[in-house]
Amino acid sequence: MSESAEKKWYVLQTYSGHENKVKTNIEKMVQQQKLEDQIFSVKIPSMDVAEMKNGKKKVTKKKLMPGYVLVEMNMTDDLRFKIQNLPSVSTFVGGKGKGPEPLSLDEIKNLFSDVGSVESEEVARPRFLFKVGETLKIIDGPFANFSGLVDEIFPDKGRLRVRVEIFGRSTPVELDYLQVKSEP
Repeated sequence: MSESAEKKWYVLQTYSGHENKVKTNIEKMVQQQKLEDQIFSVKIPSMDVAEMKNGKKKVTKKKLMPGYVLVEMNMTDDLRFKIQNLPSVSTFVGGKGKGPEPLSLDEIKNLFSDVGSVESEEVARPRFLFKVGETLKIIDGPFANFSGLVDEIFPDKGRLRVRVEIFGRSTPVELDYLQVKSEP
């Protein structure tokens, strides 16, 4: 491993549930040892997930890869040793015997295409698996317990239009993704 490695993303395996602790420890180490020119960013791959609780929409963060943290850094033997000896860190993911393998730009883009940008904390809306023509059951709101066919999907709004049979007529109803579920 050369001492003049270039800036790349590496995957760090941690104890499951300790991702935030590892991220904090790496950030403290960077600050205390003045490593800002070698370790640039530490990310926990996560996504905002919305759910309905007591009729209210609640958004929580869900880890996409529990037990893993992404580190953007200039990999050196010294830095690798320092990070791997932090509490709750298992190892860097990579080639056997050759040391950690960096992620390619394509891998980073593919990995995060559905959840936003790695460079920023910005997160895209979750993708739901509803299709036009699919039958859904409405689980919340004035049409709860009705079933209907998906007519149109508005992914940018997180909503969809469902055709519901009311008094023998097909009526379009616009609903939030969280107000419906797929029928078995």
